[in-house]
Amino acid sequence: MKKIAIIGSTGSIGRQAIAVCMRYPERFRVVALAANSDAKRLSEQAALVRPDVAVLRQDGADAVLPQGTRFACGERAFEEACACADADVVLVAVTGFAGLKAALCALRAGKDVALANKESLVVGGHLVMPLARQKGAKILPVDSEHSAIWQCLNFDRGAPFRKILLTASGGALRDVPLKDLEKVTAERALAHPNWNMGAKITIDCATMLNKGFEVMEAMHLYGAALSQIEVLVHRESIVHSMVEFADGAVLAQMGMPSMELPIQLALTYPERLDCGLAPVDFAKIGALHFEKAEERRYPCFSLALACAEKGGTYPCVLNAAGEIAVSAFLRGQIKYTQIAEIIEDVLSRDLRGSAESYGALEEADAAARAAARAAFAERLK
Repeated sequence: MKKIAIIGSTGSIGRQAIAVCMRYPERFRVVALAANSDAKRLSEQAALVRPDVAVLRQDGADAVLPQGTRFACGERAFEEACACADADVVLVAVTGFAGLKAALCALRAGKDVALANKESLVVGGHLVMPLARQKGAKILPVDSEHSAIWQCLNFDRGAPFRKILLTASGGALRDVPLKDLEKVTAERALAHPNWNMGAKITIDCATMLNKGFEVMEAMHLYGAALSQIEVLVHRESIVHSMVEFADGAVLAQMGMPSMELPIQLALTYPERLDCGLAPVDFAKIGALHFEKAEERRYPCFSLALACAEKGGTYPCVLNAAGEIAVSAFLRGQIKYTQIAEIIEDVLSRDLRGSAESYGALEEADAAARAAARAAFAERLK
């Protein structure tokens, strides 16, 4: 039986991971749950899977845990959950910069990491990947696109290839006239045509900042140069990504849009099990379409590619500014088009610093957030 620690259990990926574990109770046991602040949902999850430990990073006075489950709060407890001694695999599903600490804690403990937090690699891939190699720990991709690439490479992240073709749905606003984008509401931007995900990532899909993050992920996970990665808008979300090889052959991984498949595969690898996913009806779907991303529609994507090329702390600054800007948009405080404006504003400031340690990245993240809040405040005047 494989023992699983789920970090970020109350979010979209965490909830689906619990569903996967409950589908095969003879194969999986959830030994640890960790979340940020949702005491009610964490309590409900603990009652369902009865882990050894359940943790909240913030105050958890309202948490009610079943007998036999130890409860703890605070940063140290969160770190201990990430390095859970009994876990065989740590699923890192927290969102944002916080995922980097979770991944590093798990890897330092020598745990295999099922990685659903793309920011870990965007911000600190140069720390995460060497640590995994040093500890002999596996990084198991959970992002649907990176799971697809992993599958196309026959589960060998070191296998040779010519090019990676990352697919993107284009997000909820792909057909909105450019002149109307500044009037888009959060509700409209959250109405993704294909995927059911958390709010932050859904907005990042609309701006395609998310796809820029995935380009950086691919660079770290597969040792790809930026020039080896091509992004294609694929409206149907059936082809989750493709890999082109030296002889010109292209392999694609296809399936109906569902995160449960890549979540489950990361936990069952190398075995494949039924995950209740409907088969693809190719006759019903008909044609599959691919196109280049429209630069004017997706300025955040262009900014992300520029940061990928520059490296250093630029990806960290990009991520921090994006988190602040998206949060402001979701609260109705800025226009949709101002997300890119704020990110570009912050990137234009001289925030360069060291990226050599987690502590240095924390400083860069804090400075970028402060600059993003200042840029946001200026737009409220």
